[in-house]
Amino acid sequence: MRVFGKRSRWIIAIIVVLAAGGAVWFAKSNLANSTTPTYETSAARTGDIEVTISAAGTLAPKEMVEVGAQVSGQLEELFVDVGDEVEKGQLLAQIDATIAQNTVEAQQAQLNSLYASKRQQVASLKLARAESERANMLFEADAIARADYEATVSELEIAEGKLDAINAQIAQQTSSLRADEANLEFTKIYAPMAGTVVSLSASEGQTLNANQTAPVIMTIADLGIMTVEADVSEADVLRVSKGQQAWFTTLGDSDHKWQTEVRQVLPTPEVVNDVVLYKALLDIENPDGILRSDMTAQVFFILGQAEDAVLIPVTALQSRPERPEGAQARRPARPEGEAAHGDRVGDGRGQAIREARAQYPDAEMGMVLKMDANGEAVPQPVLVGLQTRTIAEILFGLSEGDEVVTGQVSIRPKQATERAGNDRPRPMGPPPV
Repeated sequence: MRVFGKRSRWIIAIIVVLAAGGAVWFAKSNLANSTTPTYETSAARTGDIEVTISAAGTLAPKEMVEVGAQVSGQLEELFVDVGDEVEKGQLLAQIDATIAQNTVEAQQAQLNSLYASKRQQVASLKLARAESERANMLFEADAIARADYEATVSELEIAEGKLDAINAQIAQQTSSLRADEANLEFTKIYAPMAGTVVSLSASEGQTLNANQTAPVIMTIADLGIMTVEADVSEADVLRVSKGQQAWFTTLGDSDHKWQTEVRQVLPTPEVVNDVVLYKALLDIENPDGILRSDMTAQVFFILGQAEDAVLIPVTALQSRPERPEGAQARRPARPEGEAAHGDRVGDGRGQAIREARAQYPDAEMGMVLKMDANGEAVPQPVLVGLQTRTIAEILFGLSEGDEVVTGQVSIRPKQATERAGNDRPRPMGPPPV
């Protein structure tokens, strides 16, 4: 029993030593071989980039007018229907003209009576003037008394005054007649502009009352030019201005881009649910009539755009130069006295960066990790131009096809068999008895 217990202790001791040695070897092997990471990369490509801000809007005709009645009466007849094309000056509707016609005839009769009175008064004036001239001759010859002469002069002045009064009445009556003739003409409603009848607000037989507000009979719009009324948020309105290029799509045809520009930004906002919105107006020609009133539009105001630009994912941009794990050990030391930043590269990259920044003064400096010929990620300064949420334009520092790091995936073990062999723990002898 004693011999068996001693052998068991030997076996247990050997197992413990071997396990400890294996653990040490495994840890050293992992540490030695875990210095090279692998990355997610993306190749720089050429393409188009466009930076926009968006706003929702609705379509409406640029020119639209409500046609109303200027006189009261029964709507006798409508000559058009919704959807009809009309020309300027075309007869649209007829209001009962009986009362207006009678009024005109009465005013004309009264005017005729005044003209008859005028003719009579002209004759009286002519007689009074002759009597006055005769009295003047007799008075100068001392043939009549002064009182008789003055009476004759007074009669002439009275006749002239009556004629002036009749002339004033004629002028007043003529004005009234013209107003009544205008009201008679208002019973015929004509198109004020060329366009399309988009709505009818009255029907034949309906009585229209124009004494308070002009009743609307129909609405005419020019559908050849439509206006997008876009609701721009308070945060974006300062970046929208007259003449700015834009495009929009409609809810029913999101693949069709309608190119346009901003005509006007209205200065007075609308507050909807505590949100301040400004109206931006954009005109678009609509010769085929595809666009219609009250269509929903998604408007994109262009802040910047570039064609055939070098593009990379935004995720490739670094806030500052970053080195991959182990990169510091692989990077050669800077020669003594060599300048920092871009000037530290002997191939003139610093000078090239300065020239590029002078060429693109509005560009921002950035940094990416670029894969070199050895498959290592090295910092590369770049000039960043336009940028969206997904892609960025590179003005300097990269060419089409350059691979840049967009993210780290995992750690790739090195093939360091010889180092692993050297670090492997050696077998140990049994402990002393």
